[in-house]
Amino acid sequence: MSASRPNILWYCTDQQRFDTIRALGNPHIATTNLDRMKNRGVAFRQAYAQSPVCTPSRASFLTGRYPSSTHVHRNGCSHFPQSETLVTKLLADAGYDCGLVGKLHLASAAGGMEPRVDDGYRLFEWSHHPMPGADSDDNAYHKWLLNEKNIDPKQLYASVSGFCCAGVPAEVHQTTWATELALRFIDQKRSQPWLLSINVFDPHPPFDPPRSHLDRYDASTLPPPLFRETDLERQNAFRHVSQQSTVAVDPNGSDPKILHDVAQADTAMIPPTNFDGRQVKAAYYAMIELIDEQFGRIVEHLDSTGQLENTLIVFHSDHGELLGDHGLLYKGCRFFEGLVHVPLMFMWKGRFVEDLESDALVELVDIAPTLLEAAGCEVPDSMQGKSLMGILTGQKQPDYHKSIVVSEFNDALGSAKEYQPTHATMSFDGRIKVIVYHDLNLGEIFDLEKDPGEFSNLWDSPELADVKPELLVRHMDAVMATSWAGIERVGRF
Repeated sequence: MSASRPNILWYCTDQQRFDTIRALGNPHIATTNLDRMKNRGVAFRQAYAQSPVCTPSRASFLTGRYPSSTHVHRNGCSHFPQSETLVTKLLADAGYDCGLVGKLHLASAAGGMEPRVDDGYRLFEWSHHPMPGADSDDNAYHKWLLNEKNIDPKQLYASVSGFCCAGVPAEVHQTTWATELALRFIDQKRSQPWLLSINVFDPHPPFDPPRSHLDRYDASTLPPPLFRETDLERQNAFRHVSQQSTVAVDPNGSDPKILHDVAQADTAMIPPTNFDGRQVKAAYYAMIELIDEQFGRIVEHLDSTGQLENTLIVFHSDHGELLGDHGLLYKGCRFFEGLVHVPLMFMWKGRFVEDLESDALVELVDIAPTLLEAAGCEVPDSMQGKSLMGILTGQKQPDYHKSIVVSEFNDALGSAKEYQPTHATMSFDGRIKVIVYHDLNLGEIFDLEKDPGEFSNLWDSPELADVKPELLVRHMDAVMATSWAGIERVGRF
């Protein structure tokens, strides 16, 4: 195998915020192995997802194309467009042995395994989520429990009570299963380079880490979510935005079970009197600590088998989690930092810069062209992301990659019957964040330099009256730039 064609370990978590790595500024969480990766590689401190929900985000970073070009805007899609090409397919065609363990979520998995496309994966150990359901016959994690652990998934998860609780033991957790299968794939005999996509379900709700990990956190010592009393009143302006619950929660005392059932996957408005944000954060951090441990097992195995020096590792999440900030939980049609700002780190021993924290604005859509360039493959003209290899190798200054980043929500979770579908777009230049909720006469402008907590919406502020038109034009230009020009032009007419 040529040293110029690295193995690729691609580890993607589900719903992990940017501020969940100790070495990058969070002293309340234990992430020993992610800290070590940061020290041995490059961490991008300003990485943004192209959508605040799963499927459109995953479609973007797997194709290197924005949602407006893939036309993959929603969770629950009937299929993934055959016209789109995954970067894993391109790498497979270039000679890589590709494998997937865990989630893919390019189309609906509500009734069983999602319909596959020509994805390039030889190994396809699919597990959308760990809980027993309609997909159990197709869920590779459940098969592992039954066939190798002699455990019935339904019985195992019957003891998990739901929202914010202790879950199954670490040794039979889906995150651990993913590591076990990853090690088997890595150890297979082959003459070509490999790519392994690992997509665990955590730290996605219902916030149910193993008891062993939950007990490591004292919720009372954790900082509470970002919240002011004015948030409750402010969120009323968004009552017509789809995927924000307005009826499931009674400010005078809601039933937590109703909150969980109605808004399990959606943005939910929550009253502080009925929500222990620190306890949810403790469970969330415990889930990430298990991820950190299992991720570390894989990296250690690569090192012990002599493969680490020729393995490019990328770690990130598909989007974040509101985690109680501003009285909101889960995900949906909002663009607060906790939801669209994600961790993104790269490591390739001896080839990439070490211990670099880059403040450049980057996007998840940039991952695919980066992997292609690292593998010595041509980047297709249709791929809209911009390779990060210059920064990773030290050939370019680490403080600039793009002038603006974009994220989009377009009816992404399926609108409630009483609401029209919501389409919203965000642009961010590293300081000013502009958000437009189209057809709702609603918007947000935040100055993150003065207001990092995003408490002060400047949309109607007199102090921005003179510059607001300019900001909106720039926003429109940035959003329109995500639409691909399409089929190659070969003549004047």
